[in-house]
Amino acid sequence: MQVIDWDLAVATGTRLVRPGPQVSREEAREAVAELRRLSRVAEGHVREFTRIDTETAPQPATIVDRPGWIKANVEGFRVVLEPLTERMAARKGQTPAVVTAVGSRITGVEVGAVLAFLASRVLGQYELFLPPDPSGRAPVGRLTLVAPNIVHAERELGVDPGDFRLWVCLHEETHRVQFTGVPWLRAYVRDQMTEFLLASDLDLPTLLDRLRSAADAVADAVRGGEGNLIDAIQTPEQKEILDRLTAVMTLVEGHGDYVMDAVGPGVVPSVADIRAKFHHRREGGSRLDRTVRKLLGIDLKMKQYAEGSAFVRAVVDRAGMDGFNKVWTSPETLPSQDEISHPERWIARVLDAPALPAAEITD
Repeated sequence: MQVIDWDLAVATGTRLVRPGPQVSREEAREAVAELRRLSRVAEGHVREFTRIDTETAPQPATIVDRPGWIKANVEGFRVVLEPLTERMAARKGQTPAVVTAVGSRITGVEVGAVLAFLASRVLGQYELFLPPDPSGRAPVGRLTLVAPNIVHAERELGVDPGDFRLWVCLHEETHRVQFTGVPWLRAYVRDQMTEFLLASDLDLPTLLDRLRSAADAVADAVRGGEGNLIDAIQTPEQKEILDRLTAVMTLVEGHGDYVMDAVGPGVVPSVADIRAKFHHRREGGSRLDRTVRKLLGIDLKMKQYAEGSAFVRAVVDRAGMDGFNKVWTSPETLPSQDEISHPERWIARVLDAPALPAAEITD
C-alpha cells in the first residue's frame, strides 16, 4: 500500500523548485571539487576537537543540486515511513481503494511542494536513513552538501567563499562524526521516529480532527500567531515521543553549532563576519517565507541551534570536553528538554551522581 505517491512527490518538487544561481560550468566544477576537499579538511578538525573516535573511514561529501536533494530526501522518507506503510497495508481492507489512491496523490503533491520550498534553503545535511545498497546492507549515512545553495548564500551574504564553505562543512561534518562515532545514536533516533509514526491515529474521525487542527494552525500562523502543523497533527502519545526526539536533535544541532563556532576562529579567518551575517539571514525573509517556516517547524529548528549550543557550552565550561562527551554514553545519559534549558540539572544527574560501589569479588 502506498501512503504517498513518491514519484509524484519527486516530479512536483523538481517542477516547483526555483533554479539555482547562475554559474559557469567551470565555476560549478570548482565549487564541487572544493566542497569535497573541504569536507575532508573539516572532518579532521572536528574529530580532533570533539575527541569522538569513529571506526568509519572518512569519505568526501556527496555534492548535489536542488533536484538531487529532493530525490535523496524522498528516498530517506520512504525508509523512515516504511513501518507506517506496512501497518496501513495490513489495514487496507478498512479503506476504500479510491480513497487510498486519491490520498496518496494528494500527499505526494504536498510532500513535493514542501521539499521544493526547503530545497532552495538547505545548505547541507547528514542523511541518516538511506535505502539498502545492492548487497542489501543498510548504509550508515551520507553527508550531502547542496552546492547551488551554498554558492547562493555566500554571494548573498558577501562573504569569502572558501571560508564560508569550510564553515558550513564544520557543522555538517560534526553530524557525521556524531552518528558514526556514537554507534547507538542512529538506532535510537530511528526507533523514536518509528514509535512516533506508529502512534498515529488512523481512523477516519480522528484524521478529520487532525485536518481541522491543521487548518486552524495555518490560519493562526498567517495571522502571525504561534500555530504550526507539527503541534496540530500529533496525538498525546506522539507529543511525549516528540519531546524525546526534540531533545536529542537539539543536542546534536547545538553540538554542531558549538563545534562550528569553536573550531572556526582557528581555521576560518572571517568566521566572525560570516556568523553575524548568517544569523541575520536566518531571521530574515518575506512575510510568506516566515509563515511557511513557522508552519513547518523550521523556526523551532533555529531555536534548537541556540538552546543546544548553550547547553554544550555550559557543560564544556564546567566539565571540559571529556566531561561533556559522557552525554554519548547511552540513551540514559542524553539530556531531557528540561535539562537542555537547565544544564546544571544534567550535570547533577550524570556527572555529579555518586559512583556505584565496585562489585566485590569472592571465591
